[in-house]
Amino acid sequence: MPSYPVSKINTPDAQVNILQITDLHLSTPIDFMTASESMNSNEPTSCQHSFEKALQQALDKDIRCDLILVTGDLVNQIQPAIYNHIFEVLEATEVPFACIAGNHDVTDEVDGHLPFEQRKLIGRPADARLLSQHVIETDHWQLLLLDSSVTGKVAGEVTPADIDWLLNRLTTCDKPALVALHHHVLPVDSAWIDSHMVENSADFWQCVARFEQLKVVTSGHVHQEQTQQHRGVSVYSTPSTCYQFMPNEDGFAYDKDTAPGYRWLQLANNGKVASWIERLDT
Repeated sequence: MPSYPVSKINTPDAQVNILQITDLHLSTPIDFMTASESMNSNEPTSCQHSFEKALQQALDKDIRCDLILVTGDLVNQIQPAIYNHIFEVLEATEVPFACIAGNHDVTDEVDGHLPFEQRKLIGRPADARLLSQHVIETDHWQLLLLDSSVTGKVAGEVTPADIDWLLNRLTTCDKPALVALHHHVLPVDSAWIDSHMVENSADFWQCVARFEQLKVVTSGHVHQEQTQQHRGVSVYSTPSTCYQFMPNEDGFAYDKDTAPGYRWLQLANNGKVASWIERLDT
């Protein structure tokens, strides 16, 4: 069984296939809520059920999975038992995996039944297994994992220490690079969630602008699919394995007509990338 965290991946064909899952939002170690019950709740689907079903569906596909990348918001309530369960599920796949924090992994929202602006945000320490400034080397790529979460806040940040680390990695290694973090670094034209993106995204882009080997930035947080090109970089946002947000809306709204999803990223040995979204079968 691969040790955690994985730091090097070798594949037989020098291509790396990454399964990105994000925004699991588990609230209990085992969620017994049925799909019909969840549709009548504040969250439109059973997060536990759809996380495990999405993971199994992806791994049942006729594609080799070399890495499972979990880009934050593993939980909706910060409890060790929930993380233990998630890690047990991921370890059982026997596929190397890596997890980074999202805002819900460092901040508890009190009175979640109330409108967002009436909730109280309480900062919590991140689970020690969530990674920050972590490198995964492959034969032809470097995968750079950042923790964009800020304790007690919904919005994210790429800290000065993160920027220094990125500069060092991109300066000393000319392999094609993928950066993964939780918060998005480009607006997605949904005003309410764009107010909670990486607040200093301009600093991030200024840091990486001169490095042509940066090919991919992928994130979660927005609970919707986005693909953008910015300064020669493919910038992806990935759907949640649980509930989705309505795209192109200024105010908060669930998208109850769109199924949970996940992203595949195929990193070729020539620096090219192919990526697509798959949705949970209903």
